[in-house]
Amino acid sequence: MVVGPKELAGQVAIVTGGAKNIGRAICLDLAEAGAAVCINALTSVKEAEAVAEEIRENKAQTMTFIGDISEPDVVDDMVDAVMAKFGKINILINNASVRKVCKLEDMDIEAFREIMKVDVEGPFLCARATLPKMIESGGGTIINIGGLSGHTGVRERLHVSTAKSALTGMSVALAHEGGPHGVTSNCLVPGRVLTDTGAEHQKPPGLRSGNTLTNVDGHPDHIAAMVRALCGPGGRYTTGQTIHVNGGAYTTTG
Repeated sequence: MVVGPKELAGQVAIVTGGAKNIGRAICLDLAEAGAAVCINALTSVKEAEAVAEEIRENKAQTMTFIGDISEPDVVDDMVDAVMAKFGKINILINNASVRKVCKLEDMDIEAFREIMKVDVEGPFLCARATLPKMIESGGGTIINIGGLSGHTGVRERLHVSTAKSALTGMSVALAHEGGPHGVTSNCLVPGRVLTDTGAEHQKPPGLRSGNTLTNVDGHPDHIAAMVRALCGPGGRYTTGQTIHVNGGAYTTTG
């Protein structure tokens, strides 16, 4: 199916953790496709404003919302702010995440809950708040950004592996909740991705090194392209799926 360059014109998206790396690339690609984008961040305030300015320079609509999406009141405030500015919500990208390294014997319940709060409770809160708005708009898209460690497991990141695994189940459940109302839900799983500075992103200890099957390094744009496709008209028949975007790294990990 061939789509136009503004296939998301008239739609409104929220991207959590949208200030840097994968989140930044998603914001820019959705804006390029014509969507108005709310860039959420917690500490990367300057980076979020820089992304917003880049979007405005390209004649697209945007706003920033600085706040902790693991707090229910903050999520409600963000949704209210987006509705006040744009009047609707069609797309939710749950990208915000905390990734820390900690041996199991050193991991107390507070360290475990810190990851769960952002990586699992945050997406739950955002989905709960935005799904009714999508239904009011006649349909929409929810994409949870998972992680390879949620499928392969990894040393010293039991909390992260557990959280990312939970997102696959949440995505399927949301597909059932939203399906009758035209809302799709999928879990998109990146592999190792290079940041804009060339540093490797999401490389837990113990993950097998080496090239992907395609011998192509992963970049944020690769992830953003799949997000854009799932949000567009060609993605309306895809829901309840876990989609790996990693150059075959999942196949070669072992």
